[in-house]
Amino acid sequence: MTPHFRLEELTFSSTAVRLGIDNTPSKEVIENLEILAEGLEEIRTKLDSRPLIISSGYRSLPLNRVIKSKDTSYHCKGLAADFTSKHCNVKDAMEILSESGIEFDKLILEFDSWIHVQFPEKGQKARRQVLVINNQGVKFYS
Repeated sequence: MTPHFRLEELTFSSTAVRLGIDNTPSKEVIENLEILAEGLEEIRTKLDSRPLIISSGYRSLPLNRVIKSKDTSYHCKGLAADFTSKHCNVKDAMEILSESGIEFDKLILEFDSWIHVQFPEKGQKARRQVLVINNQGVKFYS
């Protein structure tokens, strides 16, 4: 897809494998995954070209429901990924990315453990929402 992100990486799910859930993306989702991969390349560049560890990318609707996520999740569209980096802690990465010019739709620091990024659908404007989710709920990042 891009120099540092392969389709297999953005669609792999150990949960899907373990439970025998088909997580094969449609043609439309693959087109969205290309948008995601390009956005992840921009993120990687902003983080000094250090590798990203993708913990969750595309999720088929059945997989998404098994993990009790919302049907409207951008993961189901192939436009979202959860990631960390061995070379940059998530709080530092959030600071760098929130101040960047990257056209993400949402950037969410989740439980101080990983970052969720989602990109707008083709033709849609990036909202650039920056949020924090923790045990107290959701709030705007400050």
